[in-house]
Amino acid sequence: MKARNTKRKRVNVVTLGCSKNIYDSEILMGQLNASGFPVEHENPSPGAGIVIINTCGFIDNAKQESIDTILRYTDAKNKGFVEKVYVTGCLSERYRGDLEKEMPEVDAFFGTRDLPRLLKTLKADYRQELIGERLLTTPAHYAYLKISEGCDRTCSFCAIPLMRGKHLTVPVERLIAEAKSLAAKGVKELILIAQDLTYYGIDLYGQRKIADLLRALSSVEGIEWIRLHYAFPSGFPEEILDVMNERENICKYLDIPLQHISDKLLKSMRRGTNRKKTMQLINTVRKKVPGITLRTTLITGYPGETEKDFNEMGQWVRETGFDRLGVFTYSHEENTHAYRYKDNVPSEIKQERASEIMRIQEAISLEKNEGRVGKIFKVLFDRKENGFFTGRTESDSPEVDNEVLVDAKSNFVRIGDFADIRITSAEAFDLHGETANPSLP
Repeated sequence: MKARNTKRKRVNVVTLGCSKNIYDSEILMGQLNASGFPVEHENPSPGAGIVIINTCGFIDNAKQESIDTILRYTDAKNKGFVEKVYVTGCLSERYRGDLEKEMPEVDAFFGTRDLPRLLKTLKADYRQELIGERLLTTPAHYAYLKISEGCDRTCSFCAIPLMRGKHLTVPVERLIAEAKSLAAKGVKELILIAQDLTYYGIDLYGQRKIADLLRALSSVEGIEWIRLHYAFPSGFPEEILDVMNERENICKYLDIPLQHISDKLLKSMRRGTNRKKTMQLINTVRKKVPGITLRTTLITGYPGETEKDFNEMGQWVRETGFDRLGVFTYSHEENTHAYRYKDNVPSEIKQERASEIMRIQEAISLEKNEGRVGKIFKVLFDRKENGFFTGRTESDSPEVDNEVLVDAKSNFVRIGDFADIRITSAEAFDLHGETANPSLP
């Protein structure tokens, strides 16, 4: 085995896009590692024998970033710094034929469900028994847990079903085994991801099983936080809220991408809901789980969005007071239902509207954060940089939400641990604090 390992080329896996891609890269790295490959993630030096680029094809900006990354590594290959360049992921799934013609320097392209074929190309073994085993690219104390793949929704603007296929539920037993394995390695926070969490179980068990899954995961010893991302608003299973109240280690945090509030646009987007139902859902969630953090994402510049539609959305954001919010500008994606419509909102107007929504949210976030000053919160610390320990409260997911900064000169916390932090000052999207019970190592 040792002799075999010495012949293996070093593999550098480069991940672009969302947390689902991060998870897929970690699975790939776990399989390569088991086959004896020295593997690393996003090493900036160009000296790897093999580079595998896990691409994103979601919207125009993401597609361009993926293309630029491929070109950078094929250039490195032409200069002799890299021996092989392979491309996988969503962009490759969606545009493989075009990419093969335009980028002959790439050694091979693979789709989102081509892991066995990719491994075979590298002369690595695909091991069924390793499903769920992976090399984490996140800090060791938190991990993403993908509970399903693909999507059966028919949202007009979304190309994800074209790239990820139909919804496929991961069996409960496999997820529990994976969660136990992660907990044994020191993971304290699980971030549940899918294209649609609320659809979990329908294809495999004939009914929504997300509440049962949450109860099972929350019983795994060592898991202190479970966080929910990407819950579709139409047909939302309210039993999720009951489980949040039952189990202390399920974060009172919910990410529901609502996209818009105009009835006209929601219908055109094929979201299966309207303004009235959306407001009813928000009110129900907040009533059933007092203090819950609600995160949403919105789209500006969808075909036919008028100034009136946009103003309606802006006023709704002010009135609703989301705790966390992100905005995408509409991307006109071929082969989606909305592609038949005229992309009639100029790009500069799309961006102006997105910026205006974020200005509204900035004021909301600042007011909410100022209300936290003087209070004590449980914080999980992710890293130390620029003289500060940086962590998150229960209300915050990594990469996309607020952070808590604690001065390392006068405070001490351990990375990967929880600590009680008293908030001393607030900014629009960050909090500053100190240890509630100061101690030194």
